[in-house]
Amino acid sequence: MTARSQERPRTRSIMVRVAGVAIGGMLSAASALRRPRPPGGAPHGLIALTVTRRRIVARDQDVVELTLTATDGSALPEWYPGAHIDLHLPSGRIRQYSLCGDPRSRDGYRIAVRRIPDGGGGSVEVHDLPLGTQVHTHGPRNAFPLTVPGFGSPTRRLRFIAGGIGITPILPMLQRAQQLGIDWSMIYAGRSADSLPFLDEVGAFGDAVVVRTDDRNGTPGAAELLGDCAAGTAVYACGPAPMLTALRAALAGRDDVELHFERFAAAPVVDGHPFDVTVASSGQTVAVGADETLLAALRRNAVAAPYSCQQGFCGTCRTQVLAGEVDHRDTLLSEPERAARQMLTCVSRAARGSALTLDL
Repeated sequence: MTARSQERPRTRSIMVRVAGVAIGGMLSAASALRRPRPPGGAPHGLIALTVTRRRIVARDQDVVELTLTATDGSALPEWYPGAHIDLHLPSGRIRQYSLCGDPRSRDGYRIAVRRIPDGGGGSVEVHDLPLGTQVHTHGPRNAFPLTVPGFGSPTRRLRFIAGGIGITPILPMLQRAQQLGIDWSMIYAGRSADSLPFLDEVGAFGDAVVVRTDDRNGTPGAAELLGDCAAGTAVYACGPAPMLTALRAALAGRDDVELHFERFAAAPVVDGHPFDVTVASSGQTVAVGADETLLAALRRNAVAAPYSCQQGFCGTCRTQVLAGEVDHRDTLLSEPERAARQMLTCVSRAARGSALTLDL
C-alpha cells in the first residue's frame, strides 16, 4: 500500500521494506462500529464490486477464494504483484486483502480469505459472502511491490517465503518471475498440508518450490526458510510475526541481501509505557498498558473508536487530541497535522509522563 511504512537502515545497504498491514485474508481489523452503507450505487469515490465466484482452496475448508467483478461490467483498475484492495463490506467493516490472481486480467479481482472466528468478525463475514453480494473498494494499492532483477533491481535472484495464507501476495510474484525468466526459488510453510491454500497452483511451478509443514518437518528456522541465500538475492516474505522476526534477525548482518516483507498484523509495541487516556464525550478514563496500543485499550473498554489497518497507514483512526502530549509513531500524518493536535490511535501513544484527552 502506498502509505505503508518503509525502513531503510542508514548504516548498511541491506534494504528492509516493511509492509505493515494485515492483508491477504489475514488479521487486518477494521471498525465494527461503522454503519452499513445504504443500498444502491457505489458511495462517492468507491468502485462497486460483485461476488461472482466462490471456491474453497484449502483442504481444511477454512480458506475461500472469491472473484470480484465490477458491478457495472467495466474493466477494473490495473494492479501489480504485491497489491491489495481495501474491501468495504456490507456491515460497514473494512478489511484489506491481497490480490492473488493474474495482474494482466482486468475482468476481476481474486482474493483468498481464511476464516478466523475470533478475528473481529471481518474474516467470517467475507468468508461467508454469498454469490451476488455487492462490496466496494477504492481500487488497488501496493506497498509490497516486486522489483525484478534486471528490471529496476541490482539483485540477481529472488527467494520467496510464504507462511500459510501469506501465499496470497506471493502467487502473482511467482507468475511474474516465471514469465520474465528470473532465477527464483520458494519455500511454502504451514501447519499442515490441509491448511495450505492454492497447493495445486504452487505445485505447478515444480522443483522451484519446496512445501514443508510443521506436522511432518517441525517448525522451520530462518536458515531453512532462506535456503541458499547468496549475495545478490532479494527475499520476499509474507507470513506470521515469528517467521518475519526470525528472518530479520538472520539477515541483520548481511549487506548483500534485500529483505522485503509484509506483515499479517500490526507489529508489537516497542518501548511502550503505561498511560491514561480520557474520553471527552463520556469522561471515561482508560488505562493503556505498556505492551498494548491505545486503540486496543479503547476497544477493550468498549469505547466507540474508528479503525481499519491498525498499523498507522490508512488514517481511519485519526483522532483529535484535546489535552496531553503525543508520541507519534506513524508515518502518515504531516507535521502541520501533528501540530493541529491530530494522532493515530492504532500506533501512537502518550509521550512519557503525559496523559491524553481525546475527542471521542
